[in-house]
Amino acid sequence: MKIALVSYSTKPRGGVVHTLALAEALAAAGEDVTVWSLGRGGDSGFFRAVAPDVRVRIVPFREGPVDETVGERILRSIATLRDAFDPSPYDVVHAQDCISANAVGRCVRTVHHLDHFTTPELAACHERAIVEPYAHICVSRSVADELAEGWGLAAEVIPNGVAYDRFATTDPAARDAWRARLGRYVLTVGGIEPRKGSLDLLEAYALLRAEHPDVRLVIAGGETLFDYRDYRGRWETRAAELGVEPLVLGQVSDPDLPPLVAAAAAFAFPSAKEGFGLAAMEALAAGVPLVVRDLPVLREVFTPAARFATTPHSLATELATALTTEAPARRAAGQELAAHHTWHTAAQHHLTFYHSLQR
Repeated sequence: MKIALVSYSTKPRGGVVHTLALAEALAAAGEDVTVWSLGRGGDSGFFRAVAPDVRVRIVPFREGPVDETVGERILRSIATLRDAFDPSPYDVVHAQDCISANAVGRCVRTVHHLDHFTTPELAACHERAIVEPYAHICVSRSVADELAEGWGLAAEVIPNGVAYDRFATTDPAARDAWRARLGRYVLTVGGIEPRKGSLDLLEAYALLRAEHPDVRLVIAGGETLFDYRDYRGRWETRAAELGVEPLVLGQVSDPDLPPLVAAAAAFAFPSAKEGFGLAAMEALAAGVPLVVRDLPVLREVFTPAARFATTPHSLATELATALTTEAPARRAAGQELAAHHTWHTAAQHHLTFYHSLQR
């Protein structure tokens, strides 16, 4: 089967990590897989090397004018990918986000999570990418239920895999190097943006520091298509008001990420909207105590391995408990849960679904 997986970016966002891992697992199963993406910022390849049995097609995407709006950038992204993409060689075209779904025409769509956008062009992109694909996949039952309730659409539920061995067996020297550099820290991965609950985590960190002044908050990642400068400004102002100084690492290289995660004393995942929580599952694979926001989707995915919080105060409380009295049984449950989610299994379920669409 010839399969095209299509993404909007080469950067290490969760949906892009998913796309590459799925492509490699499908290719390992003997399928002919090509990954298409826009190459932003001059990128000619993905943030990491891709297995040689996966074809990669990067469509150059030039920087726009300095006054380009988010909406204009969305429309230009769609048009650029549409002009380059030819669906005719493929048995299955599988879009992983709203930009690629708008660009490629008839497709299968993975709805990782549902958003509510105020930018008109982005809201329209989001809506079309839900209603126009002929088949849908969700990475959790909770998101599939949202899709059914809001749009009357039935989606196949195929959970994410996780690169378990990569995070569970990190190099001890590399892990210890992060600890020597950063000390004792709570880590979050995903950048500073509204969906990631960054302001709530900042408030929680200030409360946590009152009892654990030696603990740092470390933030990794954050590459995004959207412009969160206003939110980032509010976050920086609030940090100054609270008298805290989180360490913002930005994008971390792919080889450095597993030891950075493994070296953390706890992992915070206070997202207000998620589809699965791949970064949090990677933390469980590394044996790191996990505290997440109490959302139905995160209850679905992470019970019984995570601690759950609803407010900055409860987030601080649960992080403090994770730092001081995390039970070995909970860590073991987390690693067992992460080991259960394999990309091989995810790929096999995708193939079964693809074949069902050919009948």
